[in-house]
Amino acid sequence: MFQDYYSERALFGGAIASTFPNRFQDVSDIRQVPDHQEVFGDPARDESLIFELLDLKQDVGDDGSATWFLQDLATEQEAEGSMVIEQSGVIEAPTLCYRNIPAVVTTAVGQMAISKGRQGREAQNVVRVYVANLRLKEVTTDVLITAYEPIHINPLSESASAVGAGFAVPAAQSGCMPMAEVFKLAVSSFKVNDWSLFGNVA
Repeated sequence: MFQDYYSERALFGGAIASTFPNRFQDVSDIRQVPDHQEVFGDPARDESLIFELLDLKQDVGDDGSATWFLQDLATEQEAEGSMVIEQSGVIEAPTLCYRNIPAVVTTAVGQMAISKGRQGREAQNVVRVYVANLRLKEVTTDVLITAYEPIHINPLSESASAVGAGFAVPAAQSGCMPMAEVFKLAVSSFKVNDWSLFGNVA
């Protein structure tokens, strides 16, 4: 059984909320985070959870949009050996509605080798990446929820000093909620409290 305590967390000044374990700390307390992102991390496990607000990608179809973002992420991070493990079909989120139009949600899970920060390819870690794309079309916004779970830490990675090199200790073994469950919880509990966050939505 997990010993993880979780609670609803205020995002973007309380305009949005999502629920996930308390072990994930607000990264903006440590370093600067772009305004369109909220980043949380568990330094003890080198796991992270990112909420991002992007302009709606009109040219990307709903079906497989999360996979598109996953591959875009891999390109952006110069990942190697990137592969998609699973992807969902299009799901409507009736609890996430604006003007009675439900958000459209797709998810994808991939695995890739990426380096931390400015470290080079020789320090790449193998990471499982979970991506959810919540399409809020009425406010022309793509919400991305991305979770990173290290599978294998490179001895040359800066992560090795914090969590140790080699295969990551399974979450359940550490009494933590597995990242797949953290991701599902964060996505399913995501809600908008104040739609004015998205600009003129009168």
